[in-house]
Amino acid sequence: MPGSWTPALYVAACLLTGCAAGAVPRQTPQTPTPAQWRAMQMRAADKADEIMRQADARKNLLGRYETMVSAAVAGDSNPAFHVIFGQYLSWYQTYIGDYPNAAASFSIQELLQPGDNPSPLDGHARPQPAVEAIAALARGRQAVFFNEAHHLPLTRTLTVQMLARLREQGFDTFAAETLYASDDKLAARGYPVEGTGFYTEEPICAEMVRTALKLGYRVVAYEAQDQASGDPRESQQAHNLYERVFKHDPRARLVVDAGYAHIQESGVYLGGRSMAQYFRKLTGIDPLTVEQTVMIPHPDPTHDHPWYTAVMQKLEPGQSLVFMQDDGKPWTLRAGYDVSVFFPPQVLRRGRPTWLDLGGLRKTYVVRGSDACKDQYPCLVEARYADEGDDAIPADRLALDPQPAYARADTGLRPTGGLAAGELYLRPGRYKLAATDALGRMLTRQNITVPAK
Repeated sequence: MPGSWTPALYVAACLLTGCAAGAVPRQTPQTPTPAQWRAMQMRAADKADEIMRQADARKNLLGRYETMVSAAVAGDSNPAFHVIFGQYLSWYQTYIGDYPNAAASFSIQELLQPGDNPSPLDGHARPQPAVEAIAALARGRQAVFFNEAHHLPLTRTLTVQMLARLREQGFDTFAAETLYASDDKLAARGYPVEGTGFYTEEPICAEMVRTALKLGYRVVAYEAQDQASGDPRESQQAHNLYERVFKHDPRARLVVDAGYAHIQESGVYLGGRSMAQYFRKLTGIDPLTVEQTVMIPHPDPTHDHPWYTAVMQKLEPGQSLVFMQDDGKPWTLRAGYDVSVFFPPQVLRRGRPTWLDLGGLRKTYVVRGSDACKDQYPCLVEARYADEGDDAIPADRLALDPQPAYARADTGLRPTGGLAAGELYLRPGRYKLAATDALGRMLTRQNITVPAK
């Protein structure tokens, strides 16, 4: 895989520091000791890396997914394998547009933690649409940092929507985690391809980068080099932001997309400091930090944070929210972040989440397997912008597999719930629609237009 970042670096850091992927299971008489559990996880991570290498040797995305899901169905006697490999599998499920199964494959229970602030419903905080509130909070700032949960592209949707609002305010540079500096043709090309980054294989992440380019942002890769992980990675990321953005343009205004706690502004992270802490020390800039990975819906509602559950039950919002207090300050769940975002519960249509409309920016386009796939399954349907090359990451993808070709019917790993039809979510405009099988063979091609209404 191109670039310097690999999943093994992320998992290794988690195993050493006890973050989500490395957490010790709840204690029972049969529970392994922490040292035993870490050893089990390391073995699981090694196996997961090997499976992913085998998958990436396949020439087409659907074939790679087939390798990953086959390994998941086969399982492993090591109980840590499900924890580790579930995260790897979830990335590939997002790549093929199977967002509900991605959320189910890797779900972190959000517990009430010591130091969590009281629920915003307990005081004098008022809910506001997140887009409007964050735009107001960003005025006068030189940097805005958004975080995301990599397996849940719902947490990228607000960032995509915010890019236009922030550009209007004068923000001019966009940086995203795991973009590869080796793709030096990105700006001239105007769209991401397979070699642009790790997470940009997922269409919403690609749309985030594409949107930034179309709005006139300078897009910067800031990922660490030399296979750095843990604290060295955080330091290198911050250093790259300084060197590639502010060293030559001290007045630049920056929007950053990063994973999880890379953006926390206080406390210990991965045995040292976070990227945001190093960034502030290097630049003297206090970024607006927007936390988006905790107040989210989980497939199992018992995994939801209790404050999230209370807010959803009382307000039943149809859009993402933040809470503003009477003193004008935003409510945040935890120290180290300026504001916390609440995303509404997921709604599915034809097996796909409606948040794919990006707050109304995109419309649905129905795809029927009998037409696009000629009833040959599994089938991957991809819609690329008409003015982009065939190497572009599509605007949207969906996999159709109504027969359990990848897994038994009871495994829960079948895309779109096993339906033979689905909906693509696309901005109004012209597209090239292509359907391929697991060997990458073209089944159909056609040009389509998505109307504005």
